[in-house]
Amino acid sequence: MSAQLGGQPIIILREGTERTRGKEARTNNIMAAKAIAAAVRTTLGPKGMDKMLVGGSITITNDGVTILKEMDIEHPAAKMLVEVAKTQDDEVGDGTTTVAVLTGELLELAEQLLEQDVHPANIVTGYRMAAEKAVELLKDITHTVADDETALNNIAKTAMTGKGTEGSKDKLAQIVVSAIRAIVDEEDGKKSVDIDNIKIEKKVGKSLDDSELINGIVLNKDKAHANMPSKVKNAKLALVTRPIEFSKMELEAEIKISSPDELQDYLDREEQIVHDIVNKIAATGANVVLCQLGIDDIAQYFLAKANILAVERVEKKDIEKVARATGATLITSVDDFDKSDIGSAGLVEIRGKSEDKMIYITDCSNPRAVSILIRGGTEHVVDSTERALEDALRVVGVAIEDEKLVAGAGSPEIELSLRLNEYASTLKGREQLSVTKFAKALEVIPRTLAENAGLDPINMIAELRSEHERGNKDSGLNVFEGKVENMWENGVIEPLRVKTQAIISATEAAIMILRIDDVLAATAGGQCGGGSCGGMGGMGGMPPGMMM
Repeated sequence: MSAQLGGQPIIILREGTERTRGKEARTNNIMAAKAIAAAVRTTLGPKGMDKMLVGGSITITNDGVTILKEMDIEHPAAKMLVEVAKTQDDEVGDGTTTVAVLTGELLELAEQLLEQDVHPANIVTGYRMAAEKAVELLKDITHTVADDETALNNIAKTAMTGKGTEGSKDKLAQIVVSAIRAIVDEEDGKKSVDIDNIKIEKKVGKSLDDSELINGIVLNKDKAHANMPSKVKNAKLALVTRPIEFSKMELEAEIKISSPDELQDYLDREEQIVHDIVNKIAATGANVVLCQLGIDDIAQYFLAKANILAVERVEKKDIEKVARATGATLITSVDDFDKSDIGSAGLVEIRGKSEDKMIYITDCSNPRAVSILIRGGTEHVVDSTERALEDALRVVGVAIEDEKLVAGAGSPEIELSLRLNEYASTLKGREQLSVTKFAKALEVIPRTLAENAGLDPINMIAELRSEHERGNKDSGLNVFEGKVENMWENGVIEPLRVKTQAIISATEAAIMILRIDDVLAATAGGQCGGGSCGGMGGMGGMPPGMMM
């Protein structure tokens, strides 16, 4: 396409650039988003299948956000679904597959309306109206439960179901609930949960049933020197973020040594500097040192001589958790710190033998800091369990904060679908068509649950509708029995925020893709370096260059 000015064409972009507009642009974007939704759809539900992600390492999972993060996705519209899943994970920790599948279904049904010449603006308006109404309707099927242990256990089990933890689900759920309850803060009657106060440590060996909750921090480390103590009571902890060693000169310099005596004096001086550093640490009363970086051999010797337990190369995130648990301040300079920077714990000890050794920091000054030690027969098992526990921790935390719960297993989606159809009948204009399609899109969740369980989706959806029309709002699909049952009584429970966030995020993503009617080539930063612009990665081989 070219623009004319006085009969002279005006070159806007480099010749050869291709531009996708209108129906073709929407179709390409919708197809890309649908492909991503289809990729994760078979993982939904307790009987969902796993995906094997092969790259630098092998990951086996059915966690939606993990799959989408690990996939090498280039198409920009498809990347939007990845961002939606990440948002869902960040906000509530679960429902990432649901939000991807729902987004894909909303776009597929919107495509049907586009083929009937319904303008995208009408579809967008209808979808927004339907989403707002759905969030409002969710309140009518919500159960208010305040810190009920049985309900919290059921929430944790629901989040972990289908993620390879079924054999130990009861014990892991109890660990999750106890961990969350230990870190709950309450201010002005409002509860809050900071998951960062929970440290998850993995150890290959033994079985999942040997996993445990520790009231403190666990580090997968050993002491730096064999002569250091393995157990310290009434521990005083110094957390150092710089290496404990003789500081080398940063500027280029030469030291001329003309005799063995001068060399020995230099070595003695270096040793004395390190000794002084250890003396400064010991002077504060510290008997445990955790160092983010290395501790050289001379420093290890003097620390051991001072009967100080030292650990080197502790990860930053772990040392920060220890700081929260013990009340210590991170020491960035060994030349400028005092007793006020030292943390405290009732006991620091090394447990286990050989490769199984770990450091336990317990009876901390801040009781709202705990660790979960995951055991498992293989690395894949402990990795999968970690992902399941992270989801369960987040949803239990959300449930305690909000105290608003709904039944799961497709129950809310069917109820919303029926009520949105009733709402659509009160509307006029083409927005009514969009609301109806939105209502139908919600049925993709129970339909997918049925398909993944090997059940007849048509019969299951019909039976679900019948039960909900009778007023049984908590009726959902029991995929293990192949029946429609009251899922609240069966203990299949989810936080209200999971459903609300999924509907809002899926709607926003679908609307964003539907509003795109022109795809243009662009370079990073909006500028062309060296007189050339790159092509549009992932756009189906679209060549660079465009003339308007």
